[in-house]
Amino acid sequence: MAYRMIQVGCGGFGSAWCATFLPPNVREGLIHPVAAVDINPEALRNAQEHLGLPPERCYTDLQAALDAHEADFCTVVVPPAHHEAVVDAALAHDLHILSEKPIADTLEASCRIAAKVQAAGKKMGVTMSHRFRQDITTLRRQVQSGEYGPLDYLVCRFTCECRRFGSWGKFRHEIPDTLMVEGSVHHLDLIADLAGAKCDTIYAQTWNPTWGEFAGDSQGLVIMQMENATRATYEGAKTNAAGLNCWGQEYLRAECKGATLILDRQRITCQDWPNGDPHEIEHLQQPKWANTWLIEQFVRWLDGDGPMATNVWDNLQSVALVFAAIESGRTGQPVKVQEFLNAAVAAGEV
Repeated sequence: MAYRMIQVGCGGFGSAWCATFLPPNVREGLIHPVAAVDINPEALRNAQEHLGLPPERCYTDLQAALDAHEADFCTVVVPPAHHEAVVDAALAHDLHILSEKPIADTLEASCRIAAKVQAAGKKMGVTMSHRFRQDITTLRRQVQSGEYGPLDYLVCRFTCECRRFGSWGKFRHEIPDTLMVEGSVHHLDLIADLAGAKCDTIYAQTWNPTWGEFAGDSQGLVIMQMENATRATYEGAKTNAAGLNCWGQEYLRAECKGATLILDRQRITCQDWPNGDPHEIEHLQQPKWANTWLIEQFVRWLDGDGPMATNVWDNLQSVALVFAAIESGRTGQPVKVQEFLNAAVAAGEV
């Protein structure tokens, strides 16, 4: 069965949804786009060109699109501050939801959204695409295979040269805490996933150098301790002079009892203890990765399979990491992540 969907957001990253992520799932008969929405009429050309939607099915008004077309779910590929409004409209039309990360631009709004979705009896997935990339999935399988013994700690580096206004998308230069909300949301999430446990404590320092053309903090250093005692350090930067490990090229190191595993610019190497020579690990192979794969996972969930790993309730852990790190950066104190999240969930109940 092809699930009828409305694409909300066709410009910016929404153009990649239209051109790259959705079409393979359309061709396989998993989804059927019935309409598209974007406040910019020019962006709607992406839906017309890549999804085959005629102009009369492309809207600049979300409510008009929802009123005019029967659908099973909608996507949410708009800036995070607008997610809750789209979710509210979708739920009012009895739709399931597949949203870009983060759930919303605040932890409180994220908790409200999760509670609203649950109260409506609908399903909502979040596309944490980095966790489901080919290289990171391969590394995760290696780390969690048990072949190298227990994991001790993780190191992640994400460093970019995007200091000029607009070089990371205009809206990202204008929002508060842009590194954490738009970048580290992926990296802190995949660190916890690699560790195989929820985060217990997080400590962060975040800032924006005078030469960074951002309204909010664009640099950060983070220390994490998981509930299984695994530790992690994270370096995130959008204002460096050189982009050593930017999007899709991150550095990740997993220190295990029996080996050091390193992912650097998508290449994975392993050095066994005590005398093994470094050797390369081949990537896993499958037809889909990242968002394209997550769209299929969402459809399988609608079909009746178990919840996708990044369902909205489980993904609150990812959002909590981001806003606990922001809180730590503001107070200079470590934050107990689960207590921080539980308080927000209680406040966001509907």
